Amino acid sequence: MAAMLISGASVWDGLADAPAGVLDVWVEDGRVRAVGAGLTPPPGTERIDLTGHTLTPGFMDCHTHVAIDPDLTRSLLSSSAAAALRAVPVLRNLLDHGFTTIRDLTCADVAYTTLALRDAVAAGLVEGPRMLVAPHLISARGGHGDFSGALDDQRQGHDRVLEMAAADGPDEIRTRVRQEIRAGADWIKFAASGGFSSPSDDPSRPTYSQEEMDTLVATAADLGVPATPHVYSDEGVRRAVRAGVRSVEHGNLASAATLAMIEEAGVFLVPTLYTILADARRVDDDAYWATRPPYKRRKFREFHDALVGAAEHLAASDVKIAFGTDAGMFPHAENWREFPALVSAGISPLRALKAATSVAAELLRLDDLGVIAEGRTADLVAMPGDPFTDIEVTGRVDFVMKGGVVHRRPDIT
Repeated sequence: MAAMLISGASVWDGLADAPAGVLDVWVEDGRVRAVGAGLTPPPGTERIDLTGHTLTPGFMDCHTHVAIDPDLTRSLLSSSAAAALRAVPVLRNLLDHGFTTIRDLTCADVAYTTLALRDAVAAGLVEGPRMLVAPHLISARGGHGDFSGALDDQRQGHDRVLEMAAADGPDEIRTRVRQEIRAGADWIKFAASGGFSSPSDDPSRPTYSQEEMDTLVATAADLGVPATPHVYSDEGVRRAVRAGVRSVEHGNLASAATLAMIEEAGVFLVPTLYTILADARRVDDDAYWATRPPYKRRKFREFHDALVGAAEHLAASDVKIAFGTDAGMFPHAENWREFPALVSAGISPLRALKAATSVAAELLRLDDLGVIAEGRTADLVAMPGDPFTDIEVTGRVDFVMKGGVVHRRPDIT
């Protein structure tokens, strides 16, 4: 792998309170060999000039759905092959926009589509971010992951399949967790409450008992796999934290007291604020909702004040925030918009950028990633401008390196 010297950019290492200024970064054999001013690498080193850019660690999206289409009906009725084929350009697009690592938390079929995609990326057959995967959403029947009642005019013959990974009671839950891990799951995801995109459940209500959550998380832990819940409900969050989850997905109805509980337990929170606040803030916009499910609008209208208030509580807390988008529920090209959404809620640009780099790496237990430092894997991205003063530049990434290989560089005019 050829040596490269990246120069001219202001370098932020993923940990410091601000960029360190213009430095050189020497990359060789897929790793950062040195960071400093005036580096002199070996003869033949390729030089990449990123003057005017900010160089950061590669971004990580800890909550994606690459095999799910925003048209949920199409996703639910597609074959696994069709879902995989649609995901290929999604993965390429994510990498092009600076996301070098993702955690995919559920596909919309009973096959193990995202595991196959993960392995194809690792083998170099498909271009995209490295992937960690929870294949399916384990859910109570009638809960957020059970879509058997979602397609009223097409239900005949689909009810059983659209239950997806439904499991009720400790015995059935234990079996389902073991099946997911047997297939190769990196993470276990479960529905601890209802949601907004599912038709017949309530986001404020927990859908698994404490005993059921305890069984699920403990079964995964016995096999060395972390668990994370889809959850909005305040009580659902509390049950999940007591059960020992590593992260909480969404948590957008959590009270200040529950956020303090998350913080004390050292659990990470992935708040997916862009999709939540975009819907909540436009709940009275008829044009916006013209093509969206009426039940979803009804839920956002009911919980509008609580969702906005919870975002303010989050900004005031010291919870470890990890970056995640829930993309798939909206177009994947918009993943970067989570950065300005976090900042719009009162979270500092520094905290938002750490959420997508060093904190995300800590959550995912990827100790070699998330930081620019000597010896670390060379996952690097750059954008024109300074995201610490203008967070919107995260949407203009034009240099991407994954594992020491350049996948995108600025156009030369």
